[in-house]
Amino acid sequence: MGPGKRWLTVNPPEQPDIEISLMAIDEGMMFKADSAAAMRELVANGTFGFGVFECSDLNATYEELSAKGVEFTKPPTKEFYGYEALFKDDSGNWFSLGETNKEKEN
Repeated sequence: MGPGKRWLTVNPPEQPDIEISLMAIDEGMMFKADSAAAMRELVANGTFGFGVFECSDLNATYEELSAKGVEFTKPPTKEFYGYEALFKDDSGNWFSLGETNKEKEN
């Protein structure tokens, strides 16, 4: 990733073969200055930088994450495609947290 660069790799405990790498969008080996600036702007505008996670109990996970300070932009809601909540991280990336295997009501 380049000299002096730092990143964090996380994974779901029940899926140790999946890793998610989190890093700053900075100029370096991976990004030229203009590319890094363009990517930061896309993230700031909410048009780039997202992820989709699934859990077995959306209400319980929503309550747990809310209690830990995660700010949700949409509470658990039944949609035509499943049951979902949305949240953003402190870098502007947004995430969908879904529970698609159960029928839920709003």
